[in-house]
Amino acid sequence: MLSFKNSSILVILLLITVLVLDQSWWVHVAILMVYLSVLVWGSIRIDSQFYTRAICNGKDDKPQIAISFDDGPLPQYTSSILVTLAREKVPACFFCIGKNIKASPELTKEIVKQGHIIGNHSFSHDAMFDLYSASSMQSELEETNELIFNATGKSVRFFRPPYGVTNPNLASAIKKTGMTTIGWNIRSLDTVAKDENILLEKLLKQVRPGAIVLFHDTMAITDRLLPRFIAGVREKGVEIVPIDQLINENAYA
Repeated sequence: MLSFKNSSILVILLLITVLVLDQSWWVHVAILMVYLSVLVWGSIRIDSQFYTRAICNGKDDKPQIAISFDDGPLPQYTSSILVTLAREKVPACFFCIGKNIKASPELTKEIVKQGHIIGNHSFSHDAMFDLYSASSMQSELEETNELIFNATGKSVRFFRPPYGVTNPNLASAIKKTGMTTIGWNIRSLDTVAKDENILLEKLLKQVRPGAIVLFHDTMAITDRLLPRFIAGVREKGVEIVPIDQLINENAYA
């Protein structure tokens, strides 16, 4: 499998080889440009496992999927989504941002009280998070874990990187905090979708056994389409199960 370590070793060996062979400068540049492209690809593709192990789907031997929500809790929509999930008796996993947990500890507690799994989605979800040092990233993960524990009594293990982007610094922070990285293989793009019916149709076409679906409990369109999505999944003969059951991993320490 292509990884940061083995690709870096390969590039070093190639550069040494072309240096020994006294190749033109453009050969060195070409190798470095390809290497840079691979690094970017590995960063934006969480399913590449390039920098760190990430679980992006479960086994496909049963007609089951899991649904997850990022970026909450946000009272405006998270509360309504919880009502829908309770009414439909559907479990979910909420990857919460630390600053939002701090602002809404009771809502965070309610997520767990209703039987849903809670995970870590960094403290700030800052646009520049990917440029943070490894120690700063680690501090964000630890602070969010502490906030979750204070609100719910749960020591979480599941972490989803902001924007799904990984890099060596984040890989180091994840390793030091002992967390398990959770990705997805169906991305709803509900943060940019405009037409509820088009989005719903697209999602239902992608549903397949073992899928992990990424939603955001901060979007009105998600709140509106969730009941129809659940109904559509059930019509396909697919069950929505807890994410820890789907991937056979412990959600809490």
